[in-house]
Amino acid sequence: MSFKKFIFQLHKILGLATGLVVFLVAITGCCWTFREEIESLYDDYKKVTPQNKAILTPTEAKTYAEQVFPENTVHGTMFKKDDDAIEVIFYDAEPEFYQSVFLNPYTGKVIQVDNHMTGFFAFILEGHMRLWLPKEIGEQVVGVSILIFILIIISGFFLWVPKKRKNLKQRVKFDWKKTTRWKRKNFDLHTVVGFYISSLALIIAFTGSMMSYDWLKYVVYISTGGEKEARFIIPENEGNQLTDNNVVPMDNLIVKLLKENPEAEGFELHYPNSAQESIYVEVSNSEGLFYDSDFRFFDQNTLEELETPSVFGKYENADVADKIQRMNYDIHIGAIGGIVGKIIAFLVSLIVASLPVTGVLLWYGRNYKKKKASVN
Repeated sequence: MSFKKFIFQLHKILGLATGLVVFLVAITGCCWTFREEIESLYDDYKKVTPQNKAILTPTEAKTYAEQVFPENTVHGTMFKKDDDAIEVIFYDAEPEFYQSVFLNPYTGKVIQVDNHMTGFFAFILEGHMRLWLPKEIGEQVVGVSILIFILIIISGFFLWVPKKRKNLKQRVKFDWKKTTRWKRKNFDLHTVVGFYISSLALIIAFTGSMMSYDWLKYVVYISTGGEKEARFIIPENEGNQLTDNNVVPMDNLIVKLLKENPEAEGFELHYPNSAQESIYVEVSNSEGLFYDSDFRFFDQNTLEELETPSVFGKYENADVADKIQRMNYDIHIGAIGGIVGKIIAFLVSLIVASLPVTGVLLWYGRNYKKKKASVN
């Protein structure tokens, strides 16, 4: 068997084995791309009328929200502009629970409760990440299939390269006539379209794999010159524990950050899980982007800012390797390029979903032709 025939067999077998998974992951990825833009059309409840009074402190917000879900864990509280509701986020891993309580920032009144595990986009995300299977099984199936899809893209490029230069024109454009049969059209849809989106599909698949596998994330970070910890680390407090239980320094933190960063989009405060853990605040600097957020940590006793050995710290301190890690999700969904980037990601995902379909038709056409010739 020649090298090209071996690549062809590999491409065919891997494609047939993972085609359905790739199709479902790509289609659900299309639907997820514009989630924020679509949800913004019906989220008026997140806006309030500004008042000339102080907003709720983190402790007060948590207390009001816990009246709704007293048995669940508060993951964090999001503070935004004067006309934005405060969002208190609840999350538990076992049993899985993920809901948000939106409060009036001036009165503490509950405006709305959102269940992030129900609805259209929750359904789409579950399919994208684990094919609606149990988490332990589904995530492994998706992760392995996307790694295989990377091999399929690479092998497909080798197959695309024509033996003779004169045939190159046929591989880069559609040359259809009235007499062109559907098999030829299907072949062109698979090869020509596949060639043009192969590089972008490879980027989307690779960034998705980085989110699935920590080892791949570590390999990429080290290979790009990273010298920090390629994981999220919350440092411990350095100050002495307070003896006055009525004093909550954390309640002054949001006011302090609002004065320091008036242009920030929002501040997501995470409550310490122990007396030793510091307060973690994610500062969103750009709407719709995550990579340039500042991850800041404060001693819960003194509010002194602490440094983390992790790649996830202040964006201004990030080097090239750090930025590559932080940009991964924004690259994956196309947000790194704004609305244009999202449109490109949407179209690439849609075309990727078509490749397993045209590939199966190619396989069926060749096998059907062989069987028909054998019968004759």
